[in-house]
Amino acid sequence: MLKVGLTGGIASGKTVVGEMFVALSAHLIRADDIAHELMHPGRAVYAEVVRSFGTGILNPDGSVNRARLAEAAFGSQPGSGSARVRELNRIVHPAVIRRQDEWLEEIGRHDGQAIAIVEAALILEAGAANRFDRLIVVTCREEQRVQRLAERRGVNMETARQEVLRRMAAQLPDEEKIKSADYVIDNSGSLDTTQKQVSRVYKRLQEEALRPN
Repeated sequence: MLKVGLTGGIASGKTVVGEMFVALSAHLIRADDIAHELMHPGRAVYAEVVRSFGTGILNPDGSVNRARLAEAAFGSQPGSGSARVRELNRIVHPAVIRRQDEWLEEIGRHDGQAIAIVEAALILEAGAANRFDRLIVVTCREEQRVQRLAERRGVNMETARQEVLRRMAAQLPDEEKIKSADYVIDNSGSLDTTQKQVSRVYKRLQEEALRPN
């Protein structure tokens, strides 16, 4: 089995690229989905997040309000919440990684030649790149991130820009991510252009997965 990390900055298109890999028969799990599950009321991670960030991050039904948690962690200005981001990551990352490892083990038991992809924004920032056989970085221009985030969240461009800058301040710049990448997918162009890159990378991954250890 080939373990692949798929990463990139906010609104770079990781999810779209991940879906393209799945369409080509790769297995995929998203760190963000795992984190959402771990933050359901009654889970240990939920309890610790609420202890650390307060009940102000909760909706009336007791569920975590993701926007409020992001505000509490990242702060209102780019770079203003770095210590709180580290605190959130300290709580969430170990549990997310445990679930990823369980998933990878399960995939490996069923298919020894599988391509198993973990999509996560902070693979490099968390020092987790060495857990994977290959690392794919998705990148695009900053203005595209802003446009995509504005469309996705239904907010104006200035609000999206502030959110992009705030998140990017807590992540490595693309230039640094690319230095660690085995493959880079430039998602700045059309979906068709991205699809062609994904197909080329997937072919290489297939060859590596089939290669004897």
